[in-house]
Amino acid sequence: DANYPNFLRKTEKRLAQAQRKLSKRQKGIHNREKQRLRVAVLHEKIANQRRDFLHKKARYLVDHYDAIGIEDISVKAMAKRKKGGKFSFGKSVADNGWNMFTNMLEYKLAWQGKQLIKIDKWYPSSQLCHVCGYQNNETKDLSIREWDCPKCGSHHDRDKNAAINIREEARRISA
Repeated sequence: DANYPNFLRKTEKRLAQAQRKLSKRQKGIHNREKQRLRVAVLHEKIANQRRDFLHKKARYLVDHYDAIGIEDISVKAMAKRKKGGKFSFGKSVADNGWNMFTNMLEYKLAWQGKQLIKIDKWYPSSQLCHVCGYQNNETKDLSIREWDCPKCGSHHDRDKNAAINIREEARRISA
């Protein structure tokens, strides 16, 4: 289920309001401390919601699969803004908690004696046609969400095709 609830984005306005109020409070005054605590509580609530959601998703996956293949992506690099202003995933990446999710999967799978297979971050999962294996370098552009394979003619959704390729690569590695 790719419908991530975006806890940070949903609370952004309230958080910004609380932080603005805090910045206007005078240092050393009791009301400033109360406002600082309100901001901290909001941050804690977001973190708790994210952690709970990720624990439930990880538990579901561990209960239903013996091995899970994931792409070993650099979340830090994805969060940074690229030169020229192209595709910054900053807040979205930070809100998703991908590293936290990977860690949860790792230890939950280990407890159950199951396997987590990490696919190299340079594996061209979204560029390969899962039907014939043709590598389409034009799909490096992240704005291309769908493409047709020039070799076999099959139509691909970028994310679904990448997921299939990651699954097949994980099967190949674990065999």
